[in-house]
Amino acid sequence: MSGIRVGGLASGMDIDTLVKDLMKAERMPLDKIKQKKQTLEWQRDDYRAMNTLLLDFRAELTQMKLSTKYRARQVSSSSEAKVTATASSAANQTSYSISKVSQLAQAETQLNLTPIEVEASKGLYGVTSASLWREGAIKSKTINVSESSTTVSVDYGGDTLKDLDSWSVSVNGKGYKVVTGTATPDENSVLVNSDGSLVFSDAIAKDSEIKIGYIANENTDSRSVSHDTTSVTFSQGSIKNVSELKLTRTSTKDGNTTTLSDVNFSLAGDKVMYGTTEVGTFNSETGSITFNDAMKTHLPPETPEDGTTYDYKLEMTYSQNYTTFQLDTHTSKGDLHQNYIVAGNESINNIVSKVNSSGVGVTMFFDSQTKRMSMTRTETGDLNKDVSLHNGYEMAGSGALFTDVMNFHDVSTSTIPVGYVTEAKNASFVINGLQTERTSNAFEMSGVTFNLKQTFDETDSPNPVSISVSNDSTSVFDNIVQFVNKYNELIGKIQTELSEERYRSYAPLTDDQRESLSDTQQEQWEEKAKSGLLRRDPILSNALSTMRMNFYTPVLNDSVSSTHNQLAKIGITTTANYLEGGKLIINEAELKKAIEADSTSVENLFRGTGSTDSQTGIINRLYNSVNDTMNKLKVKAGNSFSSNQQFDIGRQLEDVDKRIDRYEDRLIQIENRYWKQFTAMEKAIQQANSQSMYLMQQFSY
Repeated sequence: MSGIRVGGLASGMDIDTLVKDLMKAERMPLDKIKQKKQTLEWQRDDYRAMNTLLLDFRAELTQMKLSTKYRARQVSSSSEAKVTATASSAANQTSYSISKVSQLAQAETQLNLTPIEVEASKGLYGVTSASLWREGAIKSKTINVSESSTTVSVDYGGDTLKDLDSWSVSVNGKGYKVVTGTATPDENSVLVNSDGSLVFSDAIAKDSEIKIGYIANENTDSRSVSHDTTSVTFSQGSIKNVSELKLTRTSTKDGNTTTLSDVNFSLAGDKVMYGTTEVGTFNSETGSITFNDAMKTHLPPETPEDGTTYDYKLEMTYSQNYTTFQLDTHTSKGDLHQNYIVAGNESINNIVSKVNSSGVGVTMFFDSQTKRMSMTRTETGDLNKDVSLHNGYEMAGSGALFTDVMNFHDVSTSTIPVGYVTEAKNASFVINGLQTERTSNAFEMSGVTFNLKQTFDETDSPNPVSISVSNDSTSVFDNIVQFVNKYNELIGKIQTELSEERYRSYAPLTDDQRESLSDTQQEQWEEKAKSGLLRRDPILSNALSTMRMNFYTPVLNDSVSSTHNQLAKIGITTTANYLEGGKLIINEAELKKAIEADSTSVENLFRGTGSTDSQTGIINRLYNSVNDTMNKLKVKAGNSFSSNQQFDIGRQLEDVDKRIDRYEDRLIQIENRYWKQFTAMEKAIQQANSQSMYLMQQFSY
């Protein structure tokens, strides 16, 4: 707007109202354009809602492509006390006869030779032979392999490495036997060089996780202390030797940090000394230090003065007592090995927990009543057929802790004591006249998983156990009914959109119209304005027609019998009410009869494949038709990720927006023109009034 607007001072007219009323008439074409925009947006949203419905239905079609929807199997056993079974969809409809189970599979168990003479919860160092223990610092390292290689370099942070043969190494949970020196590693072992680098026989894959339990000469550990600290415990126990114990100190004031001199302590037996003054006691088994009152003079002040803060740390450099033992097992996943590093303060209970959680395939058990131990392989069956390897046994342990403290026997070395081992056995049975065996009592054959529960033969069970695998027609029936219901739901919603009444006299409300209506009236108006925007839409109408054709065109391929190659032949027909758009109704008795009579034909009627449309099953036809319709709807209305330039309605909206912008610019010009005209009128009236008053003044003289 330009120029000065004069609002009826001379004429006495309400110019502002006059201009607004004139502009209302001028805005009517603009309101129609905005109503057109609103209608397009509602239509776009309706199309997208239809696309979402089709997307959900396509997900249902994807499920109906799976064989599990048509091959639900049920299994019956003539004696579930002896044999049970389950079947997957891959199982054929058949029967099995198990006439004899002469032996059930069992796991190997090894029992220790004599009771353990130590408390199960007590640390082992000090109650066992000193020759069992070595001196070092137990540490660990976890690394992720950055690139595939047979050699892996490891940064040990400056540690002095020792006792390489005591280390444990695992890759992605699999333990490797450590070899040193000039030995050549095989698929189950790793060479540890003097610098701690690892060499494998096969390249370790990128992103693999390697866990290393290693031995260093010493470990340095620290704990923060304050003015009221009475004790500290370091991370490792069973301390063998302490080479240094000191208090490191810094103070900070106004952002400036000052390093104070260290306070050095020494050990005299279990006493912590500062010079000749005892300041605490040391427990080498737990790695803890308890302070007395004399230590308070070395701790930071209770209340820092002038904003000064202190950072005091008690630092100890030490070695500890440790020992090792090893376990080797033969499993269905191959040979497994694990080396266990045990600190002197660990107990029998700790060892049992370590073994059971290590993934080596062994369950270890300690009985507090008899003080005896046993270990059992977690898998059943005879998996070690090589008698030269651990004398053919499934588990083998070694190391003085294993043989001299836990009192197990190393089965690799000598004659096994009588009663020490309960040997692993395979399940042995006769199925369909064939004598065979399995390593587990639960095993799979041709999609059927059998579970042997007890032994029996012809003498005590003259009738063999019969296992029958049949189609679970009820589950198949339920799956088809559920699919038909989903289809009918989709058809119903599309048909509603196609037949919805269009109220053309109810255009979208303008801003002025909204101001004159209540909220309820606005909702009622918009409900009618939104109605019927997709009435008789060609895309949706064609989709319904195509899907009806998909259903009713016979499926002509060799996998479908002529008696089951059409929906009507298996009891699924169209409702007689044409207004429902082709919804399906099911004759339950006919459908169940078809499934029981020829489940293969019913399956292929729905999910069969072929090179032509007539050979293709109903589900695959529908899937293609739904995809085609969704693509057309996307071209028409896009989706939430589409820009307006990518679909038809969007381009129309862009054009409408441009028309709105142009018309709003024109309205500004028209309004300015009106104001210019009325302002000129006001000025003319004012000038005439001035002249009239002047003449009247002249005539009055």
